Amino acid sequence: MAKMMQDKVVVVTGSGGGIGREFALLMAAEGAKVVVNDIGASVSGEGKDAGPAQQVVNEIRAQGGEAVANTDSVSSWMGANAIIKAAIDHFGRIDCVVNNAGILRDRMFFKMNPEEWGAVIDVHLNGTFYVSRAAATYFKEQESGSYVHMTSTSGLIGNIGQANYGAAKLGITALSKMIAMDMARYHVRSNCIAPFAWSRMIGSIPADTPEAKARVEKLKTMEAAKIAPMAVFLCSDAAKDVSGQVFAVRANEIFLMSQPRPLRSVQRDGGWTAQSIAEHAIPAMRAGFYGLDRSQDVFSWDPV
Repeated sequence: MAKMMQDKVVVVTGSGGGIGREFALLMAAEGAKVVVNDIGASVSGEGKDAGPAQQVVNEIRAQGGEAVANTDSVSSWMGANAIIKAAIDHFGRIDCVVNNAGILRDRMFFKMNPEEWGAVIDVHLNGTFYVSRAAATYFKEQESGSYVHMTSTSGLIGNIGQANYGAAKLGITALSKMIAMDMARYHVRSNCIAPFAWSRMIGSIPADTPEAKARVEKLKTMEAAKIAPMAVFLCSDAAKDVSGQVFAVRANEIFLMSQPRPLRSVQRDGGWTAQSIAEHAIPAMRAGFYGLDRSQDVFSWDPV
């Protein structure tokens, strides 16, 4: 049986551990040449260590695959271009980008400071733009390519204490859709995955209540390796007609997530006043209002 990623060149950011490592390993097992990018920082983005990326490269090579390590940061334009250049320099082309790198600086909104906000936006949202844009020139010239961006239900649905992370992740879904639209004429695709899996980042979530502890125990049952097949599929030619979509993967479950569309509408001859909105428009639409749901409120059943 032919390998789904045979001879394709893939960049996976943040692939020195967790979900990214599983992406890199499965991409290589399916025949891809992989740039394993990871600066080796802490969950909060501090420090640097070349070890994690090189260790994943060693694992891939031990299995007969081809890979090279890269430790540039996605959070700068220069770093992002160096990541893509590593693929060109070592393998001669670039076919797929998986924007997986991320950090957390969780804090209640009313306590969050500008540095905590900016650091998360820089890595997640700006980093996704920088790396994607650096690859776009090559994708456009060769008229092929695929992006897979990691979003989160913290942005798609909501979570407490993650205003920076949720804003960045929802921003990534909009960026992905715009990339899909702008690059469609060049046969370039862009999709998002919202992963449910135990990882170092998830392990940093405070578990200081019985409810939180129970949730963490459920998360521990969701293996990072189960997210990887969707990323491989989306990067492969088998997904040539899949673009602009948002998927969630949770253990053995795959979800196609909704995208904002009108739910209800009201109209009034002569226009509205603030008073008539209060008296008529809002009561008419209230049944369609969303509650302040968290991800675990929407995905309320145990993983399958």
